[in-house]
Amino acid sequence: MMTIVFLVLVSVCVFGGYMLEGGPIHAIYSVWQEYIIVFGSGGFIFLAMMPSKILKHIGTYMSGPFVASKYEKDTYTDALKVMYECFINLKRNGLLSLEKDVSNPEASSIFSKYPSFLGDHHALDFYCDSLKLVINYNSKPEDVEQAMNAELDAHHAEANIAPGAINRLADAMPAVGIVAAVLGIIIAMAHIDGPPSELGHKVSAALTGTLLGIFTAYGYCQPIAQHIEYLGEDEAQYFQCLKEGLITYLGGAEPMAAVEIARRSIHSYNRPSSMELEEAISGIKPR
Repeated sequence: MMTIVFLVLVSVCVFGGYMLEGGPIHAIYSVWQEYIIVFGSGGFIFLAMMPSKILKHIGTYMSGPFVASKYEKDTYTDALKVMYECFINLKRNGLLSLEKDVSNPEASSIFSKYPSFLGDHHALDFYCDSLKLVINYNSKPEDVEQAMNAELDAHHAEANIAPGAINRLADAMPAVGIVAAVLGIIIAMAHIDGPPSELGHKVSAALTGTLLGIFTAYGYCQPIAQHIEYLGEDEAQYFQCLKEGLITYLGGAEPMAAVEIARRSIHSYNRPSSMELEEAISGIKPR
């Protein structure tokens, strides 16, 4: 929500400052033809450079900057609690004790305790599929780690598609604004023998096209793209935490040591303290 506020304030600062300097705001909003040239062609440029399946994929990321991030300290704490509960059950009851849980996590008595983890379908599949490699196929820890790294690489590449596409649109918008300006100057030159007021209006309209292209690129597209990129890094960090905990445990570490190592892989602004972690898992017992 704050992203919307900040983007509105960008417009307020730019156009408010323009008006305070005596600029006539009607000179900008009245030239609707420039809006058609800049935003119409910019939108179709964006559509033309994206395959349909990529457009659908980008759409899933577009709401991210305008809602609160789901990867906060409480989310990570729940993930650590999930791992700890899984590990103590594996240690006491063996691998097969979690076979039903990873095969049908929605019905799991462990995962159902943690809605933030159960509701994150990508992370849930990432974790359960990795456990299945051990439970169903008796895979070695290094093989599980290789599989998890491969998925992390694919996830990282996929998360970069949306911000990359928006940044390409940002690169194109100033050029679209220049095209609008050139078209406006052509029109102005065609009326060079007209009165100065008419010529000035047409030059003003041409420059408005340049303004719209540049302002859209650097005032809106690039901030939104960067925000999506940061959210992608947040999600990747969450996946990394799950990987560190599971691989450490499979490598022979005790459950508490494994979740502590996973905790230390979390960025400081999302990381629960060691005391908070101990308090969070203090009541967890094997079933």
